[in-house]
Amino acid sequence: QVQLVESGGGLVQPGGSLRLSCAASENIFSLYVMGWYRQAPGKQRELVANITSGDSTNYADSVKGRFTISRDNAKNTVYLQMNSLKPEDTAVYYCNARSPPIYGMDFWGKGTLVTVSS
Repeated sequence: QVQLVESGGGLVQPGGSLRLSCAASENIFSLYVMGWYRQAPGKQRELVANITSGDSTNYADSVKGRFTISRDNAKNTVYLQMNSLKPEDTAVYYCNARSPPIYGMDFWGKGTLVTVSS
């Protein structure tokens, strides 16, 4: 069972930056797609960014040019660097690990709250 623990959330002013971290309990990056999702009050959970074992990345249109996903294999950790934050970015951010489709495994962290407000 893969366990994921997020950290780095908090209160930040518009235009500010935060860096979220997701620590995995074991080395899974050779097979799993790692992703960050977020859920704001009254809205569906949405994909923010993901990264494959080959470092291919995808971003939601709303965060392109502002957010960057990366990983450190030696530390079993994935990061989300968030710059130029907007109030609309306020949400609980969740780390996700997804296995190849044949295995059908999907793991989630408990989330970390990001609040963008003056």
